[in-house]
Amino acid sequence: MIFYHFFDIIRVKNPNPIEKNRKIELMTQVKIVTDSSVTIEPEVVKELNITIVPLSVMIDGVLYSDADLKEGEFLHLMQQSKNLPKTSQPPVGVFAEVFEELGKDGSQVVAIHMSHALSGTVEAARQGASLSSSDVTVIDSSFTDQAMKFQVVEAAKLAKEGKDLETILARIEEVKNHTELYIGVSTLENLVKGGRIGRVTGLLSSLLNIRVVMQMKNHELQPIVKGRGAKTFKKWLEELTVALTHKSVAEIGISYAGTNEWANEMKSLLQSYVEKPISVLETGSIIQTHTGENAWAILIRYNS
Repeated sequence: MIFYHFFDIIRVKNPNPIEKNRKIELMTQVKIVTDSSVTIEPEVVKELNITIVPLSVMIDGVLYSDADLKEGEFLHLMQQSKNLPKTSQPPVGVFAEVFEELGKDGSQVVAIHMSHALSGTVEAARQGASLSSSDVTVIDSSFTDQAMKFQVVEAAKLAKEGKDLETILARIEEVKNHTELYIGVSTLENLVKGGRIGRVTGLLSSLLNIRVVMQMKNHELQPIVKGRGAKTFKKWLEELTVALTHKSVAEIGISYAGTNEWANEMKSLLQSYVEKPISVLETGSIIQTHTGENAWAILIRYNS
């Protein structure tokens, strides 16, 4: 296989020129793939024909597919579990099968996955692509949740319009470079156990009832605000609204784990800064495993 490296993109192409020409003749479209760490409306997935490859989560020895867990079900299972659930990326073979199936009609495949810092999913996708005869481009989104959704949806819209691969890849990179992900957590216990942050930071948070706001930047969750009690979140949100008055916002997403009361409050404060209705969605089991209950995220895409 031949690998083309640029940004966080790896493209895997079949080196056989005869096979390559045959695929160009048969090519009908570009198909979009992502993983279940994405937080996205089911109707959008159906409308744009997006393929989602599910991750798995192990809860007290029982393995669940992320796709099989209904809204609210995972959080209940996690609360009752003896140990912190463990997530695992899809097997390489599953990716290979998905790519092979999607590309058998000559279509090209673009697979957009969560940051490599959060999971080995994107690497599994790259390995799966190398085992497939399909023309597959694997992209590290640098994000997850609705921040990754922005890239997936924009790519799928262009694919539906019949745009070529290079146009779609350029748009994905553009969206990525104009996206911000903020996450607020009431406890750092899950992040510490999952190895996403240091134990000292997590211990101090638990002892002092500290709330933390972090930003996903350069594939890292970087704490930007710490404080005691819920007022920490409210003060930071006020500061965010001030910053947004000087920016051109294309869309905002809000995700939550557990209750949506604070999510709806944030929506009411942020809606005036963006024309498009804000999407408020419960995040899936993969994200909730690491953030714990009552976590939230604000995902912002700015106009180019």
